[in-house]
Amino acid sequence: MVVFAGQGDARRSMALLWRSAGSAEESRPGPKPGLSVDLIVDTAIALADAEGMAALSMRAVGERLGRSGMALYTYVPSKGELVDLMYDRVLGELPTGYGHEEGWRAALTVWARDTWEFYLRHPWVLQVSQARPVLGPNEYLSLETLVRILRETGLDAPRIRGIVGTLFHFLRGSAGTVSEVRQAPAATGVSDEEWWLVRSATLLEIAPGLTERFPAVAWLEGATAATSSQDDGLPYLEREARKSFETGLAVLLDGIEATVAG
Repeated sequence: MVVFAGQGDARRSMALLWRSAGSAEESRPGPKPGLSVDLIVDTAIALADAEGMAALSMRAVGERLGRSGMALYTYVPSKGELVDLMYDRVLGELPTGYGHEEGWRAALTVWARDTWEFYLRHPWVLQVSQARPVLGPNEYLSLETLVRILRETGLDAPRIRGIVGTLFHFLRGSAGTVSEVRQAPAATGVSDEEWWLVRSATLLEIAPGLTERFPAVAWLEGATAATSSQDDGLPYLEREARKSFETGLAVLLDGIEATVAG
């Protein structure tokens, strides 16, 4: 499921994101109401965290608040604006200050791990397409944080822009794999262990000679099997995805270092 940001009215979305004068909450006279934009957004985030983006609707958020979906429209015009607000709100969880005492590589490593874990806390964020940015304050701040780290490399703007895109693609893709691994048992009714047991046995039965047909793959599996720890309690695929994340991050950082040195 892919959700595109920026589906609501542009001016109203921007006013809510940046809380400019004239937003619905600020323009209403009289006593402070029981609902607020912040409360609605926080409730929507909790819903998406618990049940996924597919469960998100104005009606579902209203039910969590003990209100009708229609009661929310006074504060948030539509689901389009709500998605923008949710996305920008959770980005505010990300740290914005990374020390440079140990150099840009150490800072970038911590930033990448923080961002990766953030995606795992809020997997629905990965369904918000990057094709159209939200253009909210926290989205800008998260980008500002990364660019500040990368400017310590001394690289020029075009190469830093390319690195920024590469890092986000890598992190979102890697975290997305872990998120899907976690969702698979509930979505399919089959645990990872059951799936592998049945599929591997069936594969060996109907496709004998795999080692001879695919020797490079057999070498890879055999060479890495001995290093696969079974003591962490993680499903096999999540364990492998975490290893891939760490390996991929190290390779990317090595590449940036090589670019700096070159």
